[in-house]
Amino acid sequence: MFDNYEKFKKDVYALTKIDLNYYKEKQMRRRIDTIATKHGCSNYDEYIRVLKTDKDKFEAFVNFLTINVSEFYRNPDQWKLMDENVIPKLIKQHGKNLHVWSAACSTGDEPYSLVMALSKHIPLSNIHITATDLDKQVLQKAQVGLYNEKSIANVPPEFKCKYFKQIGKSFQISDEIKRCVTFKEHNLLKDPYPRDFDMILCRNVVIYFTDDAKDMIYQKFHQSLKSHGVLFIGSTEQITNYKELGFDRLSSFYFEKNV
Repeated sequence: MFDNYEKFKKDVYALTKIDLNYYKEKQMRRRIDTIATKHGCSNYDEYIRVLKTDKDKFEAFVNFLTINVSEFYRNPDQWKLMDENVIPKLIKQHGKNLHVWSAACSTGDEPYSLVMALSKHIPLSNIHITATDLDKQVLQKAQVGLYNEKSIANVPPEFKCKYFKQIGKSFQISDEIKRCVTFKEHNLLKDPYPRDFDMILCRNVVIYFTDDAKDMIYQKFHQSLKSHGVLFIGSTEQITNYKELGFDRLSSFYFEKNV
């Protein structure tokens, strides 16, 4: 029987350094109970023993827990706004050597999309993106850079032709795009945040967190941005208290640090 979730959370933290207290409990328990049952476990202690002894199941658990759903140019209208308004504004304020962080980057779709978007305004040699995620498995996938047709469906045709090579039914992103991105492990709920960014992207991730965890993350993003830096969030998210956090709203999903 799946009870004693409090002990399970402590066991998971000891194993993974992922703090389940920051996640909405009902939603997360449902996900965890499903995968534990799939692996033949009838309680949390059994599942912890499986995670300690089976590397593949452990990696599957982390991958499942971190909810990796991503695609290139997700919500194309927002990327159009970036191209036409946000990037020109940032270049005008900060110059062409922009310092950008793609947080919770999953399999790399987003930072690679960002490189392509910036390449319309800045030479590739000037583009340097820091991309982070807490899941080693998805970071490895990101560095391989191999995607299915659905993932790249929204990529503008000129970039699809220029920067992707078809391999069977998959598409490999070019090395010249890969070279613009540095991937690193980072836990948004635990690790120190890097600083001095002109733009931060963190999209469709914090919806799974409690309100307190969201506020903590947005406060830290605010601290990580330069004055007048921009935070780009997902279409499923809102920052209702953005003024209290020190942001001005540029649009529904773009927020500018106002100090």
